[in-house]
Amino acid sequence: MILVVNLNVSLDKHYELDAFVPHTVMRAASVDNTPGGKGLHVAGVLNELGAEVLVTGMIGGSTGEFIEQKLKEKEIPFDFQPISGETRSCLAFTDKTGGQTEVLEPGAVVSEAEYLAFIERYKQLLPAAEIIVCSGSVPQNIPDTVYASLIDIARGYGKKVLLDTSGRLLLEGVKGKPAFVKPNLEELQAFCGAKIDSASDAALQIKSLLATGIGIVAVSLGAQGALVGCEEQIFEIQVPKIKAENAVGSGDAFVGGIAFGLAKNWSLPDTLRLAGACGTANALEKESGFVRAEVVERLLEQVKVKQLTD
Repeated sequence: MILVVNLNVSLDKHYELDAFVPHTVMRAASVDNTPGGKGLHVAGVLNELGAEVLVTGMIGGSTGEFIEQKLKEKEIPFDFQPISGETRSCLAFTDKTGGQTEVLEPGAVVSEAEYLAFIERYKQLLPAAEIIVCSGSVPQNIPDTVYASLIDIARGYGKKVLLDTSGRLLLEGVKGKPAFVKPNLEELQAFCGAKIDSASDAALQIKSLLATGIGIVAVSLGAQGALVGCEEQIFEIQVPKIKAENAVGSGDAFVGGIAFGLAKNWSLPDTLRLAGACGTANALEKESGFVRAEVVERLLEQVKVKQLTD
């Protein structure tokens, strides 16, 4: 079983507009309400691929109840820690130009008792997990060191953790030496303290991050694919050119592919090929963090993984 930790679950509300015009009244042509949060995207991709997956985190209020009902309909198993606060909503507005504007709520305020109750629930779920994925932001009142703590707890059970977050959560989280991290170029520059102007620069800094004890470091290059380092090896993932429908969630789909491959003990090149196919498949869909297994299968043949030489 792959355990996915999504501490700051959300209800994603997607509005389609003719045009986004600030400071006016706008009428939506359509509205979609779907369970959201980076971890739920990862879990959805894993579920579509046929993996055994379980989502945990913290959830509350009528919004939380709605999300749980939607997860039941999607047949995605969950075991959340209830909280008294209302689960957040995240708003996305798209218009006919293809532009998107997002408003992300911070999340509920979590009490110390609720946080400690979640930690106990997490410990109970760990023995059955093969791989743990920790993704996304956290609700209010949760320490920046939370992911480093979850990684440390998992290590005590002999489990590996994949970490996909940003900002202070990432800076603190890498101190736990996760099995996988996915910084963007700006975050990689922050880690190394130097400007990255080329793929060779990025590869060099990936190696410096690996030297700290992290298992795999992946850096997205957007439509150009990704660079991934493991031990002393650097791989380049080349993805096919597509007409993207919605690239939001492609990073989460990529992480889902990594988790699936690692849980199946696939070779690293095969795992990276699946990750690239998942990320690309997501970009072909209107829904964020969503793939179709048949599309992933078709794209697998078009994704190239090349080992770079020094």
